[in-house]
Amino acid sequence: MKRIVTILLFALAITLASSAQNSRTKFATDMYQAKHEMIIEELGLTPTQQKQFMPLYEQMEREIYQVNRNARALANEVEKKKNPTDRDYEAAASALSNTRIQEGDIEAKYFEKFSKILTKKQLFQLKLAEGKFTREMLSKKRNKK
Repeated sequence: MKRIVTILLFALAITLASSAQNSRTKFATDMYQAKHEMIIEELGLTPTQQKQFMPLYEQMEREIYQVNRNARALANEVEKKKNPTDRDYEAAASALSNTRIQEGDIEAKYFEKFSKILTKKQLFQLKLAEGKFTREMLSKKRNKK
C-alpha cells in the first residue's frame, strides 16, 4: 500500500512539474510573440522586411538569452554552494556584470545586419519599440499586484 501511494505521489509530482514547465514555456513563447508583433507594427515592416528581419532578430534574442542564462547558472551554482570561495563569488559577479557588455556586443553585431534590411528610421524605432514593450510588461505586472 505504501509503495502504491509513493508511486502515485511521485507520478503527481512529475505531472505538476511538467505542467509548470509547460506553463513557463507557453508564457515565454507568448511574450516573444507579443514582442515581435509589436515590433512589426511599430516599425511598419513590409512583408519582405519581416521575412528578412525577424529570423535575425530571433537569433539575436537567443544569443542574448544564452549569455544571461549562463551568468544566472553560474550565480545559482555559487548560491547553492555551502562554502563558496572568493574566487567563486568573483567569477559569478564578473559574469553577471559582463552580461551587459556581451549584450551590447551582440546588439552591435546585429545592428550591422539590421541596417541592411531596415531604414534608418526603423533602426531608431526598434530601440523605442523594445523599450515600449518592456515598459508595458512591467506596468501590467505592477497592476496585477
